[in-house]
Amino acid sequence: MKISVSADMLDGIGADIADELRRRGHEVLAHGAINPGEPDDWAHASEAAARDVAEGRADQAVVCCWTGTGASIAANKVPGVRAALCGDAYTAQGARRWNDANVLALSLRTTSLPVLDEILDSWFAADVTDDANDLASIKHVTEMEQR
Repeated sequence: MKISVSADMLDGIGADIADELRRRGHEVLAHGAINPGEPDDWAHASEAAARDVAEGRADQAVVCCWTGTGASIAANKVPGVRAALCGDAYTAQGARRWNDANVLALSLRTTSLPVLDEILDSWFAADVTDDANDLASIKHVTEMEQR
């Protein structure tokens, strides 16, 4: 799978996230502090990763900043992106399953390497629901951004 990844600094998991995704067999498109020469603030880096997803250059993205909040806000401004800030495996699984989230937002400060492994395991293992109510909600969110 092609994963776009961004971080606004290399603190915490910032220096490790792209390598971990490659270790798992994914092709990585790097942005922000992970790709020297690009703007490394959370807003620009997260937008770049989210646009990769929205424009079809990546299947999914992982965006990171100190708390993960700014990265998720910036990514969610890109039409076609459903970014979820996840601090644990259960939330990551639910975001993929019930919300069809296509961008994972993470905190560089609070996400340890063991927790990162758990979150990524759950994120990539989850299948999107086939429940009619959940699918209707996902469709509604898409319609809201098109208005």
